[in-house]
Amino acid sequence: MPRKSRIDAPGALQHVIARGMNRQVIFSDKADYQDFVHRLGGIVSTSTTACYAWALLPNHVHLVLKTGDVPVSRLMQRLLTGYVVTYNRRHHRVGHLFQNRYKSILCQEEPYLLELVRYIHLNPLRANVVSGYQALARYPYCGHGVILGRRKVDWQDVHAILGLFGDSEKTARRRYRDFVREGIAQGRRSDLIGGGLLRSHGGWAGVTALRRSGDYQKGDERMLGDGDFVDTVLSQAEEHLEQRYRLQAEGYDIDTLIERVGVLVGMSPEELLEPGKDRRKVAARSMLCYWATDRLGISQTHLANLFTLTQPAVSQAVRRGKELVALGSYSLFQD
Repeated sequence: MPRKSRIDAPGALQHVIARGMNRQVIFSDKADYQDFVHRLGGIVSTSTTACYAWALLPNHVHLVLKTGDVPVSRLMQRLLTGYVVTYNRRHHRVGHLFQNRYKSILCQEEPYLLELVRYIHLNPLRANVVSGYQALARYPYCGHGVILGRRKVDWQDVHAILGLFGDSEKTARRRYRDFVREGIAQGRRSDLIGGGLLRSHGGWAGVTALRRSGDYQKGDERMLGDGDFVDTVLSQAEEHLEQRYRLQAEGYDIDTLIERVGVLVGMSPEELLEPGKDRRKVAARSMLCYWATDRLGISQTHLANLFTLTQPAVSQAVRRGKELVALGSYSLFQD
């Protein structure tokens, strides 16, 4: 049975797990850990992706990310591919390092965000990588100490997590510390490392209780959340896919997209492509960048070359374009 495609969208909360092939070590020394952290930080910082939790273990990685303007699949491809090339060169090896397909679970933010942060930040303790809970805050390859203020990592979104524990930073850190410590007794939680109906409802007992009450909720192995959450995500994904198919059927490519945007804003394709920073042209290009990436799947690198821009500038244009399309109720399809 073919694997289902990943589901992702701006604002989606993702639990990402990358494991070594056959559980082999993926970090052989301190330099490997530092290289991975450096790459992760660079990729998160140059996108609008938020990283709420992370932990690096000798043979696997856990991340909690909220998708920004770059799909998590593209971010992970850059992260893992770049790391493997350097790792293989340093250790004089060839071939795969990670399992061919990393795991990503789309999670319902409430009630899973804090549970995921706690579970992931306790990973080094469960794996006996650190000697105890106090030592966990000093472990340099995990976000726990960053939230407690023991270390500084600019790309980790500490404020979003502390804000869920209180308005005062001191109080929030104390409550977070106690919350994480309370999770030690829970041990390994299989319900947080995958999706589907059973995990989302605490096993067969939870599913049976729902069915006895006449509540038959939908589940999906790619998602961790209740039936309403799954229904909403699937319907949005289906709508997005239908739009892509329609655009393909109508022969849309980058050239036809440029023409369509030109019609919407009253500009010729030549005007739209000419260099310039006047407000009208910037708006048109922003909508073009948004639709090109979101609807046609065109890479931001391609758009950067087309407009002679940097990739961060294209990322900003995509964000602007999304807002402009929503505010102006613009449509790619001609009535």
